[in-house]
Amino acid sequence: MGRSQETVGKKEKEKKKAQKKREKVERAEDRKANNSKGKSLEDMMAYIDENGNISAVPPDPRKKKVINHEDIQIGVAKHVAEDYDPIRNGVVTFFNEAKGYGFINDLQSQESVFVHANQLSEPIKEKDKVTFETEQSPKGLSAVKVRKTL
Repeated sequence: MGRSQETVGKKEKEKKKAQKKREKVERAEDRKANNSKGKSLEDMMAYIDENGNISAVPPDPRKKKVINHEDIQIGVAKHVAEDYDPIRNGVVTFFNEAKGYGFINDLQSQESVFVHANQLSEPIKEKDKVTFETEQSPKGLSAVKVRKTL
């Protein structure tokens, strides 16, 4: 009597093929059960409530908010110029004399401002109180016209 021509690998492949076929049939039945064709327009309608959330219930017209079209801002809000004092006070938090740069902590805004040795009127060191002006550089704010205060 001869051996069966089917091997374990063939059986596994056939099982996987049968499983895929069953899954495909199940997905098709699921699609048929959840088919949206033939639904009325009201069943497919979605509404947006007064808070901007999607809802199946129409919004209450009494909760409607009136918005003035002139109050809507598209883009960045306009910057209002304040009375700006160009001279600021600060404390040197770090300064490396060998490399020629450091940082000043602005006392008004508590920002850290970069300072280069070329912008110093006199030598400074850490924890010195200074006055300075700022200018925008490609990498952010940098201090210019830096002077020690007493």
